[in-house]
Amino acid sequence: MQPNFTSKDVKILEQRRVYQGHFQLDCLKLQYRLFNGGWGKPVFREVFERGDAVAVLLFDPQRDQLVLIEQFRVGTLKKTNNPWLIEIVAGVMDAEESAEQVAKRETKEETGLSLHNLFPISHHWVSPGGSTERIYLFCAQVDSSLAQGIHGLESEGEDIRLHLVPLKEAYNLVNEGKIDNATTIIALLWLQQNEQKVRKAWLTNVD
Repeated sequence: MQPNFTSKDVKILEQRRVYQGHFQLDCLKLQYRLFNGGWGKPVFREVFERGDAVAVLLFDPQRDQLVLIEQFRVGTLKKTNNPWLIEIVAGVMDAEESAEQVAKRETKEETGLSLHNLFPISHHWVSPGGSTERIYLFCAQVDSSLAQGIHGLESEGEDIRLHLVPLKEAYNLVNEGKIDNATTIIALLWLQQNEQKVRKAWLTNVD
């Protein structure tokens, strides 16, 4: 299904940055075309300039298990008794950095592991109603026998614990709601549907 509109069907009437820190927040006054014709009334929208990110599902096909990480997430603090989430490796892209380079860098920083045979899953918007963030999602082969210790960059306040999780158990954790962050769920459901394709591709592409 092809969209009828493009970015040319939006008029930015005003734009100002209302916060500049580790991230940025912009306030826009804009109009956009309506499906039934004409232009809508001017509206104000705040946009969180989060930056693009890369996330990687680490899979060891030899041992049939995943390397998942656990870390504190401040966004969940007021809505759960346990603000430590089970996730996949992820990190923000720096300028002039490719998605593949970020995947390798973040995997090393957050797990100490080297990855092989990157398999692209998707790129998707995280919360397009108010954020610019887009995630480039991959599955990658790792040797889970080397996964140990606590990881993360001290300079960024990271404290990351590794979990070795059998593949079927990971699928069950999604079904039970124990893995409850969107990117990890997307990656695991994708692998559940494409596991044999990934295994076959990796057997013929050993780097």
